[in-house]
Amino acid sequence: MLQIIYQDEHLVVINKPHGLLVHRSPIAADAEEFAVQMLRDQIQQKVFPVHRIDRKTSGILVFGLNGEIARLIQEQLEDHATKKTYLAIVRGYFPDSLELDYPLTNDTGKVQEALTHFKCLKHTEVDVPFGKHATSRYSLIEAYPKTGRMHQIRKHLKHLRHPIIGDRPHGCNKQNRLFKAQWNMTTMMLHAQKLNLSHPITNEPLHLEAPLFSTFKEMIDTLKFD
Repeated sequence: MLQIIYQDEHLVVINKPHGLLVHRSPIAADAEEFAVQMLRDQIQQKVFPVHRIDRKTSGILVFGLNGEIARLIQEQLEDHATKKTYLAIVRGYFPDSLELDYPLTNDTGKVQEALTHFKCLKHTEVDVPFGKHATSRYSLIEAYPKTGRMHQIRKHLKHLRHPIIGDRPHGCNKQNRLFKAQWNMTTMMLHAQKLNLSHPITNEPLHLEAPLFSTFKEMIDTLKFD
């Protein structure tokens, strides 16, 4: 059963688990479960996805309960009238904060502007050898995308040489193999944690927050971020 973090007569918001597709896709023919169908069956009502998050990414996913509500929320997202906060575990010691304005090329070859703000929450160094180093260093960061390009955060962190742990294909294969061998961990450490927007009918502010799933919390503990 999907975790519902907000619901009224106009919209419903879930905490999407890692590995779940929003809807059917020809590039993921292996998938048998989809958030749209699961939520529809759970609440016994047709739902309209407002936006997408990657299959490998967990966290906040918003649905309208009719097409007009979905359109109104989509307009907020397109006008950047919302604030999204993602949590990620990345390789290396990340800077305290930075802003990356780095255009990305989509799957049709079109170059699009892309802007992301980043903030480092914590650093850690664990006694696990990696390559020529006797220890391994990681950072727990927040990302605030100001544009909504496909895989934007993942691609931006790859460009910064601080790839997300568990990311494929934009991550570090050696790090991913280390996490699988050391901790049997293959989940991508990216979570859509918070979303601030205005209610499409009442215009009241909605401050949505999705709790971390167990795998993400376990890695925070394992890597001693606390």
